[in-house]
Amino acid sequence: MDWCRYRFRSVWDLTAGPAAVYEVLARAEEYPRWWPQVREVTALDETTGTARFRSFLPYELLVTARAQRRDPTAGVLEVGMAGDLEGWARWTLTARGTGTRALYEQEVEVCKPLMRRLALPCRPVFRANHAAMMRGGRRGLAAYLGGV
Repeated sequence: MDWCRYRFRSVWDLTAGPAAVYEVLARAEEYPRWWPQVREVTALDETTGTARFRSFLPYELLVTARAQRRDPTAGVLEVGMAGDLEGWARWTLTARGTGTRALYEQEVEVCKPLMRRLALPCRPVFRANHAAMMRGGRRGLAAYLGGV
C-alpha cells in the first residue's frame, strides 16, 4: 500500500435543485465565501486556478486545479490537481426528490514533504482532517444555498 495515496468519497444531500447546486460549485473562486477550510482561490485563466486549504491541522495545502470536465447536463465537474496534492477531484450531482445528492470523489497523492514523512503514523489524523473539511463544506454550502 502507498501510504501517500488517498481516495475520498463524500455524499451531501442538499435541499436546492441540481442546477442551483451546479451553478455554485462551478464558481470555484467563490468557495471561500461558504467553505471555511478553502482559504483562497485565485483564477489563473478560464480553466485553471490555485487553491489554498486548511482544516484543523496546522498546515496548508496549495494546489493548482485545471478543469477537466464541466458538464451541467450530466451534473459533473471534474478537476485535475497538481502541487501539494496530485490527482483529481469530481462532483457528480443528481436530483433527489426536490433537492440534490452531491457526490464528491477524490483520488490524490500527497506531495508535500512533511506529510509524506508522516504518512504512515498520521494517516488516520489526515483522514479525520479531510472529513472535518468536508463537513464544513457541506454545512457552508447548505447555508449558502439557503440564502441565495
